[in-house]
Amino acid sequence: MRIDGRAAEVLRPVRIERGYTKHAHGSVLIAFGDTKVLCTAMIEDHVPRWRRESGKGWVTAEYAMLPGSSTERIDRSAARGGRAQEISRLIGRSLRAVTDLEAMGQCQVTLDCDVLQADGSTRCAAITGAYVALHDAFTGAVKAGHLAALPLRAPCAAVSAGVVDGEVLLDLCYAEDSRAEVDMNVVLDGAGNFIEIQGSAEGASFSRAQSDAMLDAAAAGAAQLFTLQKEALGIA
Repeated sequence: MRIDGRAAEVLRPVRIERGYTKHAHGSVLIAFGDTKVLCTAMIEDHVPRWRRESGKGWVTAEYAMLPGSSTERIDRSAARGGRAQEISRLIGRSLRAVTDLEAMGQCQVTLDCDVLQADGSTRCAAITGAYVALHDAFTGAVKAGHLAALPLRAPCAAVSAGVVDGEVLLDLCYAEDSRAEVDMNVVLDGAGNFIEIQGSAEGASFSRAQSDAMLDAAAAGAAQLFTLQKEALGIA
């Protein structure tokens, strides 16, 4: 039994609240247990300079942990580089993988993912929530006549898995992640295909069998997240 009473293959309670802020074209507060992330999507009628004349749009992201999101204050300047920049790029890559950039036309969507409270798997919560915010932003653009159809090919979600005390666990909280022998973050699309896999050993190396077990656990967890996304969006 885990620190919070879950079985090895069980997600933390997941909550997705749409329309959390007033002005963003899409906004979602997502919680993976005690991890809480505000994800907003804003559409702008321009693209980066290098994207002009391509006939295609762009999806990008910015990730940050707010000062009071952890037990020690996080300086706002930390959002401009290092880990935050790497996670921002991951979120952008993940959502572009399920977006028809040509169908967007010459517009850009920026996904801002701000961690309000961190307890492990913040990047996974951000990706899962950002997809819902992006879906809402695009849906609004279609209703307003700015887009002909929803330019999304598939849902996108992410979940962590790891090896703790020799056992494969799904959706690690911070207490588990901080002492994991192996930590993995997995991004998938709605068909169960992998978009990105980030895995590393924190001590000794891990086996192919352990890798496969973590990927299987992540795929099963993502399937549950896709169901929760559909429920939140009111999709049958």
